Amino acid sequence: MAIQYKQKCYACKKNYVTVTRRQPFAMCWDCQEKELSGEVKDPEMKKMFDIPLEYYKKSSFLRDIKSRYLRFGALTENQIKAFKKVSEEMKGNPQP
Repeated sequence: MAIQYKQKCYACKKNYVTVTRRQPFAMCWDCQEKELSGEVKDPEMKKMFDIPLEYYKKSSFLRDIKSRYLRFGALTENQIKAFKKVSEEMKGNPQP
């Protein structure tokens, strides 16, 4: 497990975000919420991104994957697998 520490959000400089050394730019939920409110048109992706809001608030990784999809319009197969794996782990039902 990577070492985690708290750092102020680079956008608002008010809220603290838990980060690892691999995250150069940490954003809090409040700053990233507007970015993630875009519409997902693909039914398969819409189903994948339909997870509880709390998961997005807790995981900057899940927010990052959704943000990349909204920005670029597509995800790689590995990004999709990783998103599903992390969201299943947060549910408490890890995928085999």
